[in-house]
Amino acid sequence: MNQPASQPSTDRVWTLADAQDWLLSLEIFGMTFGLERVRRLMTALGSPQERLRAVHVVGSNGKSSTVRMIAAILRRHGLRSGAYLSPHLVSFNERLRVDGCDVDEAQFAQAVRRAARAAAAVNRTLPDGENVTQFEALTAAAYSELDRREVDVAVIEAGLGGRFDATNVLRSEVAVLTNVSLEHTRWLGPTIADIAREKVDVVRERSTLVIGPDLHPDALAVAQEVCAQRDVRLITTSFDGVPTIPGAAPYQRRNLAVARAAAQALLGELDDAALAVAAAETSVPGRFETISREPLTILDGAHNADGARHLAEALEGVADGRPIVFCLSILEDKDAATMLREIAPLSTGLVLTAASTPRALSPGTLASLARQVGWDGEPQVVPEPHAALAAARAAAGPGGIVVVAGSLYLLADLLRPAGSGRGSVL
Repeated sequence: MNQPASQPSTDRVWTLADAQDWLLSLEIFGMTFGLERVRRLMTALGSPQERLRAVHVVGSNGKSSTVRMIAAILRRHGLRSGAYLSPHLVSFNERLRVDGCDVDEAQFAQAVRRAARAAAAVNRTLPDGENVTQFEALTAAAYSELDRREVDVAVIEAGLGGRFDATNVLRSEVAVLTNVSLEHTRWLGPTIADIAREKVDVVRERSTLVIGPDLHPDALAVAQEVCAQRDVRLITTSFDGVPTIPGAAPYQRRNLAVARAAAQALLGELDDAALAVAAAETSVPGRFETISREPLTILDGAHNADGARHLAEALEGVADGRPIVFCLSILEDKDAATMLREIAPLSTGLVLTAASTPRALSPGTLASLARQVGWDGEPQVVPEPHAALAAARAAAGPGGIVVVAGSLYLLADLLRPAGSGRGSVL
């Protein structure tokens, strides 16, 4: 059986570096879907998921923002809220939050250490060739720590899909489907209906499902069917009375509407003032985030066609006639051609690079796609992300705008100092 290249001893207290080294060592096992291993992990940890009151968020876009907003709304209504997110941008402990703050490095490291001990026991029971995966280990650590911290409600972001995602061992009171677009078709199926069916499998009998506004008709039909079969209350999100969020991209108001509906489903009527405060205080790294002013440099996690369309809408509000240069890396399982078409009308320049994951399309392939969709001008190909950002900033000039998008992995590469070591590639 394959084993991680190295593992810190679980007989001593771990540092964050120990935890991250162990988690990175699990990447050799890739993404292997199914719930049996994570169920065994939970049993070895004392079944923490059984004690968590939970909201489970699935969808193609907006999950992380929605999770953070739900947790903030609950916190402003007097509840101790926890959140589990993915992926992180710089450090693994960003994925786990309690009362609006990342779990500190020492606590996160010990949670991962507990999961590592459980994983060692579980691995001995698995068929040859199987091993606990990175995401399963992270999920086990998160559920264990949220239980240990005695949160009133845990707001959980699914990793990929829903049915066989490691997070899907909860008895959630409320599930949220933000939206559905064609993505991860290799794993989730070739149609919107197939993908929606995989995502809404997280819905438990006699619970509540909140769906985002303007859900694709095929996804809506699946949601209605599943709700009828499982005696589930279905709530469609409304924008009525949803406050604007100062300084945020327009798409965040959509996510706030979904978050408000989910919190209402759990708590009943909400306090408008508390909702407004929760909205204003919620920051979401890498979502229309400004990191520099001259030129204005924006990081956005748009990673599929719907995300690119929402990004283009947000940019229309800040462009003010300035040149916009995009710095992009896109993963191989995304509709890169459609993404390029969505943003092409706004662009005066394009710099293509490759995020540090084997799933990234090569910059040369992206350049060829850009030409095929009629991109105006010759794209620059700069394979190293930091150098690509520098080229984009030079092309935009001090008065221009640089937009980094296409993959959260690219954002993570740029937020880590050059030469500081690699992040997760899964």
